Amino acid sequence: MAEGVLFNFAEGIIDRLTSRAFQEMGLIWGVKDELLKLQETVAQIQAVLLDAEQKQATHAVKLWLQSLEDVVYEADDVLDEFYAEAQWRQMMPGNNQVLKQVCIFFSSSNQLAFRLKMGHKIKSIKERLNVIASRRNFHLEVSREDTRFRRITHSFAPTETIIGRNEDKNAIKQLLFDTISEENVSIISIVGFGGLGKTALAQLVFNDLEVQTYFELKMWICVSNVFELYILVKQIIQSATNNIAKSLEIDLLQKELREIIDGKRYLLVLDDVWNDNREKWFGLQNLLMDGGKGSKILITTRSEKVAKITDTSKSYNLRGLSEEQSWFLFKKMAFQDGKEPTSSTIKALGEEIARKCKGVPLAIRTIGRMLYTRDPETEWSAFKNNKLSTIRQEENDILPTFQLRYDVLPSHLKHCFAYCSLFPPDYEIR
Repeated sequence: MAEGVLFNFAEGIIDRLTSRAFQEMGLIWGVKDELLKLQETVAQIQAVLLDAEQKQATHAVKLWLQSLEDVVYEADDVLDEFYAEAQWRQMMPGNNQVLKQVCIFFSSSNQLAFRLKMGHKIKSIKERLNVIASRRNFHLEVSREDTRFRRITHSFAPTETIIGRNEDKNAIKQLLFDTISEENVSIISIVGFGGLGKTALAQLVFNDLEVQTYFELKMWICVSNVFELYILVKQIIQSATNNIAKSLEIDLLQKELREIIDGKRYLLVLDDVWNDNREKWFGLQNLLMDGGKGSKILITTRSEKVAKITDTSKSYNLRGLSEEQSWFLFKKMAFQDGKEPTSSTIKALGEEIARKCKGVPLAIRTIGRMLYTRDPETEWSAFKNNKLSTIRQEENDILPTFQLRYDVLPSHLKHCFAYCSLFPPDYEIR
């Protein structure tokens, strides 16, 4: 099993064990203490899995990760069995107590037998995990983050693929070139809900010729859900130098970063920031304050709270595309060569579908690409009236768009999606 999947399984096990439902079931069935000990053991192992992934090149770490596979699978299966049994007993007919008791007694386990069996299984798994945990002395660093695997973005995007953002780009450029701030380094945030195009706008700005000329040093990193100083500093150094940082010591990495940016007017893009812990942010911010006058940190985030805790000097709230821009983007996605249809009926139908996307570029692209292979005269109207009419595209929710795309997949591809859900976002499957 890939270590990224192991991490997700461990995280899922901890989430289940800490849920109120499992805690109540553990109390009822008399295995609360065993579940708590299992949770502590899994948490100990999970705490070093992030660093284990980075050091997996060593044979010892690879073997250690592989030894987790069977036990993690078994732990997940036991929790499934525990939950299923509890649900089955809860669903037993309550109006016939005699029948209920007879069914429970002659089931695969009565309450006492089930309690003993589950207690033994949980204890066995815990002991095996303890043995594995005791062998984790590979100088792995403990992560104190509530860690998630990161989405990966990059600084380059073809300008022709980004529609309707020239005004937004110019507004951000003005903020970047502003030198009124008393601080050498100031922070700008682009705020907007998922799918609106914050990353695309940041890419457009980052690659602008005037921006490239104005800043001596330009860096781009995708932060996403993992906000760990060690990882972020290494990523910034790599972006600035095009070389992977060799040092493993955080003090040396911090020193190297300060030397790289010292006195230089830099632009650092922190894309897709989720961290809203002020203390964690200060840990990174303090390392970035030695830049030259006019340095800027450009943050993209879905959260107003994130923009606030980062001491943003200017916050830019990104809005959806206009109807005209939405239609232009839809045409590029749904029609061959992006040409407007000659049929007024098909044009009106396409414009109505584009309007229902509420100006969200990701929704327009997704639906437009899906309809590209469908007959506008026979299938588009059915799609609009059946599928699209049941979806409410709220201003902060992009999931309905993906639901539409999923619903039209053939059954064998839906099974593939179920399988792929085991892997973390952006995990490279080889």
